[in-house]
Amino acid sequence: MTVDAIGKTRRGRGARTAARAKRDVSMLPALKRRMPVTELMDQEQVERIDAASMHILENTGVHFRDPIAIDDWKRAGAKVVGETVFLDRDLVRELISTIPASFTYHARDPNKNLPFGNDHSMFIPMTGAPFLRDLDDVRRNPTLDDLANFHKLSHMLPALHSSAHHIVEPYDHPISQRHLRITYSSMKHSDKTFMGMTTSPKNAEDVMDMCDILFGHGFIDSHPVVTGNCNGNSPLVWDETMLGALRAFAKRNQPVLCSPFVLGGANTPASVAPSVAQLNAEALSALAYTQVVRKGTPAIYGHYLSTVSMKSGAPMAGTPEISMMNMMIGQMARYYDVPWRTSNTLGGAKTFDAQAGYESATTLMAVMMSGANYIWHSAGWNEAGMHCSMAKFIVDAEQCAMAYRMAEGVRWDDFDEAIAAVGDIGPGGHYLGHPHTLENFERAFFMPEMFDNNSIEQWQAEGSVEINERALARARTMLNEYEEPKLDEGVNEALLDYIARREREIPAADALNQEY
Repeated sequence: MTVDAIGKTRRGRGARTAARAKRDVSMLPALKRRMPVTELMDQEQVERIDAASMHILENTGVHFRDPIAIDDWKRAGAKVVGETVFLDRDLVRELISTIPASFTYHARDPNKNLPFGNDHSMFIPMTGAPFLRDLDDVRRNPTLDDLANFHKLSHMLPALHSSAHHIVEPYDHPISQRHLRITYSSMKHSDKTFMGMTTSPKNAEDVMDMCDILFGHGFIDSHPVVTGNCNGNSPLVWDETMLGALRAFAKRNQPVLCSPFVLGGANTPASVAPSVAQLNAEALSALAYTQVVRKGTPAIYGHYLSTVSMKSGAPMAGTPEISMMNMMIGQMARYYDVPWRTSNTLGGAKTFDAQAGYESATTLMAVMMSGANYIWHSAGWNEAGMHCSMAKFIVDAEQCAMAYRMAEGVRWDDFDEAIAAVGDIGPGGHYLGHPHTLENFERAFFMPEMFDNNSIEQWQAEGSVEINERALARARTMLNEYEEPKLDEGVNEALLDYIARREREIPAADALNQEY
């Protein structure tokens, strides 16, 4: 590069083009947040929520609809009447005090290990969509190939820290065996950390077995590698399926999201603070149970938040109450010194339109301001989770990259050099060719690729392409550029052998068999 004078440059365009020719798909490190969190409650209000939650646990109790859990709670000293467990606040505090405030997630590629908890955060794509909007923007049933494409994109999008698990449901495989192929796809197409299926206790055990193959037998007993999710049935119920899956993960030292499923106004009181108090009680009861199963095992304060339209009963996303509850739950998790999970970029729109953008942006900003650690559903969610959109997946991931940059905070490492540039330029000049600008322009201001900031004349000359079409084109390009992070040949063979054996053992036609 040659600089003729301050404000002028003859930097070669070919060099810039060559530098951008190969897309950088390197995963961003775990986000270390330097942005202050928003705390809506003062200390007295935090303690009021805590006291209300403890009152619920001691006097109303929580249903644990699982005989093994009931026996576990009796041995732990809890009062049990039928399936209702009454939890003394001192017992709850003692148990949750053994949950690690932070730990490290270990990935297949050790360079993608992630510090987690405290001021570290990670972004995880959405999961569980029964439909997708595909590369042609057609809403249809997904297949294993569609799931693989989402795992490939998860691998290539820098701001996503996980390949999750069933981003979309692969309908071309039997339900009873589906968890095996989903887990293999997560492992095969990305070397980031991932999630494990908790659709039954046995499915969760299969995930543990496959992790043993991937990482080497026994490694996971002291190294978190995979995340499970256990949803509660609000109000105040944990069922046998979720509790059995929780035990499978917790016994092997793998983190579980203890997630009450909140539909504000339907299965919680129609008021923000009491809803948080109930949710808090539900989450604490499951967090405490993880420590009954194995003291010191990692666990994550979870939730799924939605409010319900009092006109239609439909769940809503992006509402102000959801933002407030996220901020309040963040305060409660920090009060107990446990890491916590939230949901991100949620939308109820049927297409990737302005509604989807507004809902997702509102939720994303609140999530970042609340200081969440495990930021799930960060890419693709639309239609209240009924479909995952290829286009939205790409744009959401870029939004997460922008949020990442904001949460990193202000950089001061070039402050003196930049102030010196002010003296170099003086009144009436410009900075475009100054050495400081040329050295720092790529990192100084985030430049989104999915947003068009050109003049309307240039936009029209280039075909008037809107964001949905741009994002689908980007997805096609990325999938064409994808390079598989190859599994070790022996590990791959062992995983496929395990899947083949389990598929012989599991009756493919018995889709309703709850054992599997």
